[in-house]
Amino acid sequence: MAFQLRDIDDTQAPLLDHLIELRGRLVRCVLALAVTFAFCLYFADDIFGFLVRPLTAAFPAGEGKLVYTKLYEAFFVEIKVALFAAFFISFPIIANQLWAFVAPGLYAKEKRAFLPFLIATPVLFTLGASLAYFVVMPMAFKWFLGFEGVSGGLKQEALPAMGDYLSLVMQFILAFGISFLLPVLLMLLNRAGLVTRQQLVATRRYVVVGVFIVAAVITPPDVVTQLLLAAPLLILFEGSLIMMYFSEKKEAEERAKAEADEKDAGEEANSEA
Repeated sequence: MAFQLRDIDDTQAPLLDHLIELRGRLVRCVLALAVTFAFCLYFADDIFGFLVRPLTAAFPAGEGKLVYTKLYEAFFVEIKVALFAAFFISFPIIANQLWAFVAPGLYAKEKRAFLPFLIATPVLFTLGASLAYFVVMPMAFKWFLGFEGVSGGLKQEALPAMGDYLSLVMQFILAFGISFLLPVLLMLLNRAGLVTRQQLVATRRYVVVGVFIVAAVITPPDVVTQLLLAAPLLILFEGSLIMMYFSEKKEAEERAKAEADEKDAGEEANSEA
């Protein structure tokens, strides 16, 4: 049996029923987050160890260490790590609950238009986060550790704190992950009729400048990291323009076909009259 999307629901449930449904779905989201948080808290050391690997590889073999300057810092790092990981693990459940609440109010055509973006969002975010973890962070950390040495007769040694390191890693992952959602944002604006491909092409030079400004603001203050974020964003922007071209071309063909069918139907009706 082929997969079919039903059209907008005919039910006219009162507002109170919608609020009760929303409460139920929010409770499921909170429960999913709480369960995954408890699971991740148990493995918080392992998860944090995974996040520390790029820094470990940047240090010479057998050197380097993480410190904590507040007695409670290590504990709160585990809490943040567990919450950070729990959100990513429970995101499919949370997204499914939100979709189940919104979908009944959409027409089948709107559901078909929105579903690809729902699928592309976690994929693109994962690609951005993977680029940050496997490519950008190792390069950035080696560059940061290059400042170790002797200055004025005193030894300069990197002693990163656990809390500061976790904040830096989260900044990297979120910055790259969210930035990789640029095609989703542009395509949604295009589908909504707020932005056209021609407008984006005309403002390409300003987009390039804006991309470098955003990369400079949301990444750590080093040129290498900024370039490693700006370059993929520009590629994603150009890819979005290509997708818009084919999308607008398809919509124009469908519109022309619909107009032709209406014209043929009108001519047949006139001939029968």
